[in-house]
Amino acid sequence: MTDFIDNIRAKKAFIIDMDGVIYHGNQLLKGAAEFVAWLGREGKPFLFLTNSSERSPLELSQKLARLGIEVDPEHFYTSALATAAFLATQRPGGSVYVIGEPGLIQALYDAGFTMNNVNPDYVVVGEGRGYSLESLERAVKLVHGGARLIGTNPDLTGPVEGGIVPSCGSLVAPIELAAEVKAYFVGKPNPLMMRHGLRRLNAHREDTAIIGDRMDTDIVAGVESDIDTILVLSGVTALRDIPRFPYQPRYILEGVFEIPTPPAGGVSA
Repeated sequence: MTDFIDNIRAKKAFIIDMDGVIYHGNQLLKGAAEFVAWLGREGKPFLFLTNSSERSPLELSQKLARLGIEVDPEHFYTSALATAAFLATQRPGGSVYVIGEPGLIQALYDAGFTMNNVNPDYVVVGEGRGYSLESLERAVKLVHGGARLIGTNPDLTGPVEGGIVPSCGSLVAPIELAAEVKAYFVGKPNPLMMRHGLRRLNAHREDTAIIGDRMDTDIVAGVESDIDTILVLSGVTALRDIPRFPYQPRYILEGVFEIPTPPAGGVSA
């Protein structure tokens, strides 16, 4: 146990998922504040790399602040930002029809895209409460008319205080079925997202670890990008689920509370 914890602590940089790792909804998880404090104390570069597309980095920073953790917006990178950056390389100045929240819409605006519900270049789907039968029908019509279907991330579900809720992959699925196309997903485990993260950290993959709660996004993203993986059991994946996957995490922890060393003069919890 001590040896592999020491190996984790020796990593120079960390890519960290948020939902199921740092919090569930508006409930901070055990040891999250201590873990972030340890990263700062040790001078470890870190990036919260989240598949959620609902909030901007500023909003995520403010959410953590409300939960008692002060982190600058520069430490956050979302699937909305990755999606906007990808589309800007594919069709600069293009137009989109969006099903999603302000974090996604703002990222696309900032990347030079305009909103278009008549003949857009892309239909972009993220998480959000604005999903309805009307928006689904319009999305299918636009895809049939030639718009390309993009999902911010392939997550089927996400953890909240009350359990599990549908996520982007589940919301995209009816459009895929009705339009008879497959969406392109930009978020984890797409290596594009991981490369963005490493560049933002200015870190090498061999010096970095990714911490996540999902085998099908966080862990496979690390495996495919050759980054050491740390699965925490505080979110979606349970210990009994792990053997059914053809790939395995490098390390398994109950939660991030296991990682920090106590501050000088401090006492372990």
